[in-house]
Amino acid sequence: MAANDRYSCQIKLDGFGATAQVKLTHAKILIVGAGGLGCPAAQYLTAAGVGTIAIADFDTVSVSNLHRQILYVEQDAGRLKVDVAIDKLARLNSHIKLIALPVKVTVSNVCELVGNYDIILDCSDNFAVRTVLNDGCVLTGKPLVYGAAYQYEGQVAVWNVANEDGTRSPHYRDIFPDVDHQPEVDCATGGVMPTLTGIIGCMQATEAIKYLCGQEGLLASKLLVLNVQTMQSYITQLPLTSWTTVTELSQAASEISAEALRLELASHKYRLIDVRSMAEHTIDNIGGELMPLSDILDGTIIIDTSRPTVFYCSSGRRSASAVGHVVSLYPGFDALSLAGGIEAWKMESS
Repeated sequence: MAANDRYSCQIKLDGFGATAQVKLTHAKILIVGAGGLGCPAAQYLTAAGVGTIAIADFDTVSVSNLHRQILYVEQDAGRLKVDVAIDKLARLNSHIKLIALPVKVTVSNVCELVGNYDIILDCSDNFAVRTVLNDGCVLTGKPLVYGAAYQYEGQVAVWNVANEDGTRSPHYRDIFPDVDHQPEVDCATGGVMPTLTGIIGCMQATEAIKYLCGQEGLLASKLLVLNVQTMQSYITQLPLTSWTTVTELSQAASEISAEALRLELASHKYRLIDVRSMAEHTIDNIGGELMPLSDILDGTIIIDTSRPTVFYCSSGRRSASAVGHVVSLYPGFDALSLAGGIEAWKMESS
């Protein structure tokens, strides 16, 4: 099938044409996160003919996520998301290059990862990855298409776009300056309307195409907010230039693996703290003392820093927030987050 036939409907658009299609063919995009946002974004960018698409995600397919992660089916449960995604996207468009990156985006690899691509899509679902990804893009001069979906509300913006005078448009830390000390929220604990993730993911793909093709109306220096309950949206105009300087990558919370923690428990070296809710703690715990993350962040609970402590939650996200918060208050406190949370603990013991 000739390219002009495959992409004829978009080539016919005013302001698009064959020139824009050539730009897409030579473009390289990195999608971080193959979940509710990443699935639709990857599908439409693949269908549109973006020449190289890489997807970074270290997680596996879970049945509980199938209501919104539309690239996967029940039989894919347990497989790496990136492997399933790349296989299915290749069947959608065999004329582009697809790259699976089964890695976690961290301080140690983010600059190398984003440096290979023209534009990055933040389709992650937690603050830790968003901040590391944002900082990596700022330091390497890469534009970042931000997307977030929680319960009934979604957000889209394009961060760190070059202005004509050499400055850059606002980025994530400009708009959310206290993100390092915010309680971690995700779809697993707070819920999300499945169709919302599809809408936001498609918007992210649209912004990426607009950027690559040089089209007008890009959501740079703007933040779009959509509520699917009311079906109302609005765009907040932001300053044209970033005002928060990023000079280095913030260190992520120190972690301990489930295997290493299991070996240490017999020595009673570490105190264990469960930062989940009372309901979660009652259903399933590994013996830690309950201290919900919200209570830690608002100062309701005072942490005893005299003993090395491991914080844990379901996945490691909330515990990482807890560690980051307490270490900022008590420099030198020996605090660790259980990598992968209770889920990793269960897998290590099985």
